[in-house]
Amino acid sequence: MTIAALDGIQSTPILRETGRSTPHHVLEFEKPLAKLEQQLHDLEALQGQKQFDYTKELRQIRTNYTALLRKTYDNLSAWETVQVARHPQRPLFCDYVGMICREFREIHGDRLYGDDLAIRCGLARLGTHKVMLIGHHKGRDTKERVACNFGLAHPEGYRKALRCMKLAEKFGLPVVSLIDTPGAYPGIGAEERGQAESIARNMMEMSRLRTPILAVVLGEGGSGGALGIGVADRVAMMEFAWYSVISPEACSAILFKSNEGAAQLAESLKLTSKHLLKFGVVDSVVPEPLGGAHRDPRTAAHNLEQFITKALRDLKRCKIENVVARRYEKFRNLGVVIETTKRGMAKAAS
Repeated sequence: MTIAALDGIQSTPILRETGRSTPHHVLEFEKPLAKLEQQLHDLEALQGQKQFDYTKELRQIRTNYTALLRKTYDNLSAWETVQVARHPQRPLFCDYVGMICREFREIHGDRLYGDDLAIRCGLARLGTHKVMLIGHHKGRDTKERVACNFGLAHPEGYRKALRCMKLAEKFGLPVVSLIDTPGAYPGIGAEERGQAESIARNMMEMSRLRTPILAVVLGEGGSGGALGIGVADRVAMMEFAWYSVISPEACSAILFKSNEGAAQLAESLKLTSKHLLKFGVVDSVVPEPLGGAHRDPRTAAHNLEQFITKALRDLKRCKIENVVARRYEKFRNLGVVIETTKRGMAKAAS
């Protein structure tokens, strides 16, 4: 059965230009790198104008630049990782769709309220696999970001995602979830339409969905907004993504009544891929090109595609009953619980 035959509802193809026309955005910790980049640009321009041979000098600057780039990105702090995950030129859901999917047919609406553009769903061909692709999309320019609500999904977005997951289960298609959101939208309208209930229902239904599920955090993985499409058999993160129960700014606002403690709290939240792999919250880390996905989106997309195709191939080898049972146990066993008796508590108090 073809993807077109499965698409019995309104669908439109996503066509997206993945090139970058905007100037390179420089993060604060990248300023020494920007200076070397400018030196390279100036010396190359001078070589072209004056017809002098600066090959030796250019080679030395490139060597210094690569070494500094590697040193910088090998030693990022948690807060710097958050900044990289939010880089305005970092690839988004629709960029990855254009680079790793041979075909994508978008599915719209939750059949209850409306169509939330912060969550995109559709049938896709990814490598040799036919999949149900679901993901957050933040938008690239101001107009698109407003339309997508900056990637903060409403209840209708999560209900649309669940409807598509049920469709995938019906036709035996694996679900691939690409997460990139600072959190679910906390507005009054979203709460009135059942934001918490929609996320909770998605988590319950995903825990027992009878088809393989794969989730990857592309950039930001904030709170319940991420978990609403993040209960999966394999949970992975891009190397410079973050995944946490709360964003550093929101945590700082609660504790310090301002954003001044965001950098400090980012370290305490242990939200980077290195920390979460160590704690067993995620199963794998997808490597990014040197300097982050925003410097080389196509290499990042290739790495993501390779990981997804291999993970799906492994999951498809298992009986679905075993897949569902292991998924349930995986999330039940997250975290550490310490039990003690009343006598033990009394001794600890004394």
